[in-house]
Amino acid sequence: MTQEYLKHGRGPLVALGDLAWDVLARPDTMLMAGGDTTGRMELSGGGSAANLAVWARRAGHPAAFVGKIGRDRFGELATAELEDEGVTAHLTLSGEHPTGVILALIDRRGQRAMLTGQGADWELLPGELPRDVLAGAGHLHLTAWSLFRDPPRAAALEAARVAKEAGATLSLDPGSFQMIGQMGREVFLEIVDAIPFDVIFPNADEAHAMSGCADPDQGLDWRRRRYPQALVVLKLDEEGALLEGTGQPRTRVPATNDHPIDATGAGDSFGGAFLAGWLRHGDAVRAARLGAQVGGWVVSRFGARPPADAELRARLDLVRAGVGA
Repeated sequence: MTQEYLKHGRGPLVALGDLAWDVLARPDTMLMAGGDTTGRMELSGGGSAANLAVWARRAGHPAAFVGKIGRDRFGELATAELEDEGVTAHLTLSGEHPTGVILALIDRRGQRAMLTGQGADWELLPGELPRDVLAGAGHLHLTAWSLFRDPPRAAALEAARVAKEAGATLSLDPGSFQMIGQMGREVFLEIVDAIPFDVIFPNADEAHAMSGCADPDQGLDWRRRRYPQALVVLKLDEEGALLEGTGQPRTRVPATNDHPIDATGAGDSFGGAFLAGWLRHGDAVRAARLGAQVGGWVVSRFGARPPADAELRARLDLVRAGVGA
């Protein structure tokens, strides 16, 4: 598969940002101060950018990851999980900062609240970028987690410049409505405006935080005015996705009927599958249908990267074949 893309002059999808260790916790009962309860817990490799790279690769597109981890056991484990998925890792190892850890608390409805530790992934510097990898990328994906503070903001902006000048397309995930609010909407927008992205993947809360519009259609109108060059892919959970861009009329793609167990990684899986399809054939609606199938499969399981099974493979095959498209 990799050679098929490279022989047409298109390099891999490169995701830059966070590779961390996820701690997932779903209590059986309400957590009480000073109390104890049981629940389900799981440890696995995570990080939004790394998750997206894994899902792009699972959906059939060559993928690589660029980031920084600690020179520690968690870093070794997270790297091994990434490489087991077929994602090429280009990592800076830090002896000063530990590998990042993300705690996800999951409620009975499958919704999650996350606490992100500021580990080595927040310390990536421009001089640590593998410029040959970025210049050879067919597509670069960034998350706003690389923009909320500096470092790693300067490294992310430099990566975008190098990749774009070399001819890559670029996507951005706004990352966190709460972090946008803490940074300040206007400050965040000023940073985002400087990134020449081709695709942006906000969810409903992030779209509201950026535009000030609670209505999805009004928020999409705002984005099309502010970013006329970009394809906007608005993720709306159980309401599916809303798309619009240059040459792409406004289209709603429905969600699946999967019962949500854990929303961790839903947006990353949707984005990775979407990009794998879009980069392959350029059809945004078809790519969003693939993303919806993958995202639905993920939320009906525990964790951001559940082990692939026959059902996932069947979904990928059906959408690739155009069944129901």
